[in-house]
Amino acid sequence: MKVGVLMGGWSPERKVSLMSGKNVVEGLKKAGVKAVPFLVTGVDKNEKRLEKRLRAGRFDAVFIALHGGFGEDGTLQALLDKWGIAYTGSGALASGLAMHKGCSKLVFEANKIPTAPWHALHESVEKSRWLKEIKLGLPLVIKPADVGSAIGVTIVRKKNELVKAIQTAFRYTQWAIVEKFVPGVEVTVTVLGERALPIIEIVPQNKFYDFDAKYTPGHSDHVIPARISAGNAKKIKTWAVKAGKALGCEDYYRVDFIVPKKGEPQILEINTAPGMTSTSLVPDAGKAAGISFPKLLKTLVLMALK
Repeated sequence: MKVGVLMGGWSPERKVSLMSGKNVVEGLKKAGVKAVPFLVTGVDKNEKRLEKRLRAGRFDAVFIALHGGFGEDGTLQALLDKWGIAYTGSGALASGLAMHKGCSKLVFEANKIPTAPWHALHESVEKSRWLKEIKLGLPLVIKPADVGSAIGVTIVRKKNELVKAIQTAFRYTQWAIVEKFVPGVEVTVTVLGERALPIIEIVPQNKFYDFDAKYTPGHSDHVIPARISAGNAKKIKTWAVKAGKALGCEDYYRVDFIVPKKGEPQILEINTAPGMTSTSLVPDAGKAAGISFPKLLKTLVLMALK
C-alpha cells in the first residue's frame, strides 16, 4: 500500500501542516505503510499540474495533512473526488461547512447543540458600523471565520480593543466571527468513525490556547480524562458525534467545547483535518483509547480506501 502524505499548501497554517505531515509520514512507516511526502506549493493552484503530479505518484490513497484553506475547506476534497483518488477524512461539503465557523454555528443551532451567542461580520461592512452591528456584550472572542490554529484570534475585554481585533481577523479572511466569551474548562473530543474517544482537557500556559500553546512543547498540558462531571462528559461525547453527523463528517474529526462552571457545555468548532504534530490532541486521544499513533494513521487510511 502506497500513500501520499499531502502537506504544506499556501494557507497561514502551512508551517503546522509541514509538522503534521512529517509526523504522519514517520507514523505510517512504523505501521508498515509505504508513505511518501507530497509537498503542495503555490504552483499546485494549477489543477492540471496537481492532478498530473498526484497520478504520477501512483498512490493507493492520499493522507490529507493540509490545514486551512484549500486543504481543509473542501476544495482539495472536491478535486480528489473528481479525479477518483481516495483520501482521508471528510468530503467536500462537510469540510467546507466545518471550516467556516459561521456555517457550522448555524448547523449546531439548527440541531439544538448549545453554542455561544455570536455574530458574523463581513469585510464589506464599513468600519464606522462595526460597533453598531455587534449587539453582544464584553468580553468577546474575535476570530477569522475560516482559519484554524488560533491564528488571528483575539480575546477582547475592553471596548477600545474591539476595532483592532476585528482588523486582525480581516487580515486572514473576509468574514470575522464575533463570539461571546465563555469562561470555563476547554476540552476536546476526537471522533473515530462513530466512536467518541476519551475527552481531553486543555490547560494552556498562556492566557488562552493560542498558536504558541498549541505547538510549542511544554506550553500546554493535556489532562486525560478531563476533569469534568460524568454528566457533562456524556453530553459532550453525544453532541460531538451528533454535530459531526449533522455536518456530514466522515471517518474522523475533532470537536472542541468549553465547559462553564454553570450551564451546558458549549460547542466551539469541528476540525476535519486536525493537527497531527507531536503536541497535537488527536494522537493523545488515540493513545488514551489504547490506539498507537501508527495504528491510528493506518486505520484512517483503510477507512479512506473503503
